[in-house]
Amino acid sequence: MRWRKLLSFLTQSVGLGLIVAALILWGLPALKNILHESDPDSGQSILSFANAVNRAAPAVVNIYSMGEIQGSYYNPRPSKIWRLGSGVIMDQRGYILTAYHVVVDVDLIEVALQDGRRYGAQLIGSDRYTDIAVLKIDAENLPVIPVNEKRQARVGDIVLAIGNPYNLGQTITQGIISATGGRTGVSNSYSDLIQMDATINEGASGGALVNTAGELVGINNASYSSLTGDGGEGIYFATPYPQAKKIMETIIAKGKVTRGYIGISVDPNYNEQRTQSGLMISGVEPNGPADKAGLRAKDYIVEMNGKPVSTASDGLDLVANSQPGTEIPVVFYRGNHRMQTTVTVTELTRQ
Repeated sequence: MRWRKLLSFLTQSVGLGLIVAALILWGLPALKNILHESDPDSGQSILSFANAVNRAAPAVVNIYSMGEIQGSYYNPRPSKIWRLGSGVIMDQRGYILTAYHVVVDVDLIEVALQDGRRYGAQLIGSDRYTDIAVLKIDAENLPVIPVNEKRQARVGDIVLAIGNPYNLGQTITQGIISATGGRTGVSNSYSDLIQMDATINEGASGGALVNTAGELVGINNASYSSLTGDGGEGIYFATPYPQAKKIMETIIAKGKVTRGYIGISVDPNYNEQRTQSGLMISGVEPNGPADKAGLRAKDYIVEMNGKPVSTASDGLDLVANSQPGTEIPVVFYRGNHRMQTTVTVTELTRQ
């Protein structure tokens, strides 16, 4: 009996050792991105993101833009405006993603690569509601940002924000993702944003948010600003890479993003206890599609097009992705009364 127990113990120990070895080997590709030998003699290692930065940073560019704004009643002379931002080279054709607010209403755009090359850029198109713009430069041998279509950003992931804040030169800040969705309506953006605490200062907007493998996670756009204009320390946002890619492909193919519109505003922070999830209408545009369909402020929508509405972003996404002319059945509550109507989607023209 004793030798059998000994044999069983050895078998379990060997098995556990093999499992641990397999896990270590499986994790080596990720570990090599963050471990850096600081002292060849002692063999001591420190935590470092040097490999990730080396992979991603060459594809992050500085963007300088200039425009002219009309004068006011008190000062009728037009004045020049200068903007500073960052961008991300997406492919060898020279397409660059950046933030909409970096290049809106400008006449000249210049892109500076990290290797010293500078190019004039063409604005291919932009989308205000995801804060995304697409530029193009004519250049060869471009560094392209690494992407991984299979990897999804998760709450708790370490991320690096790469950009050119205050034109100091390329800078990297580090943080943790605290939300990968459910942040619609903040920072004047329609996009369902990534929230993290990697600092985004002026000039870093439009830069790359990458993971510890140097793979693109999102396009940095803004810091938190409440409805009263107050900021929040350590609260920053990025448009998720899958959404930014989709917008880019649409702009390249069609020149613009066509969005459905029904003329409602919603309260993303509404949290009244109800037995059914949905979205609260905070305002209705006069003579808009929702108004014509009989919807009113404080109506609580629970279904759209036969599908439950769980969050404000669910409803906004469904409308935005609908073609103009689409009729959407809407189930809602007005007080305690369950009601139904049909809204005809029109095109959102205020881009």
